[in-house]
Amino acid sequence: MTGQPFFEEVKMVVLHTDLDNTIIYSYKHEIGPEKRNVELYQGREISFVTEKTYALLQQVKKRMLVVPTSTRSLEQYQRIDLGVGAFPYALVCNGGILLADGKRDESWYQESLELIGQSEAELQKALCLLKKDIRRKFDLRFIEQLFVFTKCENPQHVVENLREALDIALVDVFHNGEKVYVVPKSLNKGKAVQRFRKYIHADFVIAAGDSEFDISMLEEADVGLAPYGFTKEFAVDFTVREMDEKRVFAESLLQECLEI
Repeated sequence: MTGQPFFEEVKMVVLHTDLDNTIIYSYKHEIGPEKRNVELYQGREISFVTEKTYALLQQVKKRMLVVPTSTRSLEQYQRIDLGVGAFPYALVCNGGILLADGKRDESWYQESLELIGQSEAELQKALCLLKKDIRRKFDLRFIEQLFVFTKCENPQHVVENLREALDIALVDVFHNGEKVYVVPKSLNKGKAVQRFRKYIHADFVIAAGDSEFDISMLEEADVGLAPYGFTKEFAVDFTVREMDEKRVFAESLLQECLEI
């Protein structure tokens, strides 16, 4: 490609970015002293961004449409204030809910419910199994009637047991630390990126994420950005740009967006 800069040759560039451990980090993570709080919960400061991330994010927002794309519930997402101004769009609940100017798009949500229809019986079965599981140590939640969430002791064993009991052709079962999820196959971030590309008529899509939930999103995007070691950890068989392991992932990915 020659002549004009890349971003002048395309009309609509979208960055779908995960939040936790991609842009923001909990108090449990060491990201250096130059940081700012972006999330309060019950009066406690629980999530932060680096000052460099804060500065880079403002630059990126001027260059492309940034769409937070998170597995967080609507309530959890609304606790976050990155301090860079409102995002016109956000995808929460693993892409099941679209926020446009902060308001739920009901047609998007209804379409999400239709997409997961075949998985409903498996979700109900998961709820029954987890309700009786003595390893569960948190409320059992059916998030927006879209997916199942709880926290468990021995989460890896819980996940293995659920995978044996459920039809994994219809649902995915994950754990992230002690958090356990049962999610319809059709409710993934890759599908959300695909739907949003059509919704907004995007010409070019970048995606950034760090976890198993983000694999489908990275694959669906034109460019996928991930932390160092991601490809090996998740046995990814498609092209992903891994960032510098010596830098905070958030800073690296945002700098990469400015250089694409």
